[in-house]
Amino acid sequence: MKRLTVLVLFFFGNAFFSCSEALKETNKKVRPNIVFIMSDDHAYQAISAYSDQLIQTPNIDRIAKEGMLFTNASVTNSICAPSRAVILTGKHSHINGKIDNRSPFDTTNVTFPQLLQKAGYETAMFGKLHFGNNPKGFDEFKILPGQGDYYNPVFNTQEGDTTVTGYVTDIITDLTIDWFEKRRDTVKPFLLMYLHKAPHRSWMPAKRHYKQFTQKTFPLPETLFDDYETRGEAANTAEMNILKHMTLIYDNKVSAKVVEDLNIEDRKLPNRLVRMTEMQRASWDSIYNPISEEFRRMYPSMSDSTLMVWKYQRYMQDYLGTIAAVDENVGRLLNYLDEEKLSENTIVVYTSDQGFYLGEHGWFDKRFMYEESFKTPLLVKWPNVITPGTTEDEMVQNLDFAQTFLEVARIIPPDDMQGESLVPLLSGQKEKWDRDAVYYHYYEYPAEHAVKRHYGIATKEFKLMHFYYDVDEWELYDRKNDPNEVNNIFADPDYIQVVAELKQKLKELRVKYQDSDELSNQYIKIYKDNGWIE
Repeated sequence: MKRLTVLVLFFFGNAFFSCSEALKETNKKVRPNIVFIMSDDHAYQAISAYSDQLIQTPNIDRIAKEGMLFTNASVTNSICAPSRAVILTGKHSHINGKIDNRSPFDTTNVTFPQLLQKAGYETAMFGKLHFGNNPKGFDEFKILPGQGDYYNPVFNTQEGDTTVTGYVTDIITDLTIDWFEKRRDTVKPFLLMYLHKAPHRSWMPAKRHYKQFTQKTFPLPETLFDDYETRGEAANTAEMNILKHMTLIYDNKVSAKVVEDLNIEDRKLPNRLVRMTEMQRASWDSIYNPISEEFRRMYPSMSDSTLMVWKYQRYMQDYLGTIAAVDENVGRLLNYLDEEKLSENTIVVYTSDQGFYLGEHGWFDKRFMYEESFKTPLLVKWPNVITPGTTEDEMVQNLDFAQTFLEVARIIPPDDMQGESLVPLLSGQKEKWDRDAVYYHYYEYPAEHAVKRHYGIATKEFKLMHFYYDVDEWELYDRKNDPNEVNNIFADPDYIQVVAELKQKLKELRVKYQDSDELSNQYIKIYKDNGWIE
């Protein structure tokens, strides 16, 4: 009897082992792993695969060299939390309800991580979500509350909050690799959402980078001194001008004592330096205090134009310094995937939650449908599917990620998702892609930076925008002949036909995506009921 029992156990043990191994092989062959890397406010201009004028990003560039670089990727609503909600749900802001950073996320929305988890993927999120402290669909998460901090950040976890000493970009990568090494179920395919805080304002680089980048000088953008001559009230009244609205203390890191001594009025924002340890602060002060004293000496003789240039350079030094750490850590993760032989069956996506102004039009921040805010970086590698070194110029959006990931996992998407799977483009079947225009709608107003509400349509050739609520302004730009978007040609008689065609196409897209003036009025009522607008 004992012999029979041993034989039965041996047989079933081997059968279980064989099934487990077979499941591993099936998952490897049929369903790829997904690594979704997203930074916060990372301008495409600050990735050397797009432009090498400001910074070299060899590790992020590697994704494009081994895969595909999208040159016409954009967002549906250029603001952090709404963009993330669009990515997770595959639905426009007016459908998923997360129209701005104020409004709560409706947790009855079904997200693509929930569907992947249900279909057998192991799911993990590390870094910055930006809304909610308990995201659905994840086996493990460690996320920053709200904006999070660059130094010694707090993380929300399933077990409670914890503070980790160090620099946030390094820590997010440490947490990610720790999960890979200690807790990932190696039988299952995985979805990893690896989400960086950087380079979000207030642009605080790591020690190894602020010592280097504060010594650099960067080329000025062509439109740094834009006068918005052909644009309307929306562009002229936005509060994101580097000279007028960028703060000396919070943004440019000038000491409060120097600003006070010079009798300069400066908007007060939270002091993030209080997060630092004594040693971290001493190192920081050793670099930034001399900058403050240099500003003290220079300021009395500065004109508006020289002050603008000085503030721009300080902005770039810190903004790009934070990106240097992102690039290094992306390299750490890519190398880990290679070393553990995971790369071959893993899709890696690098993107940002939207674009960002790096002095173009004299601005910082985002929100507008103008190019540097509307356009977002997108680089994807998928071994044996994407031809390495491919450039793709089709119109794609953050709206498309959910359906893309569901298709590669062989999951039928819910009917209410509104994007298009990128798989035809990734797999070289471009003839199956027929989108010729994308839709955009920004809702938040009034709020930070006072960007007015607007919606619009973009094709490869033109961009048409309508600003509404307290204004009624239309703008049209020729994207091919006016890439800097300084000439609003809406009233130009030579473009009457273009305006008519785009307005009709815009009307059709609004119907397709179930947006309308009536829905906009409902959201305006919510703003009024909450006392946010009169």
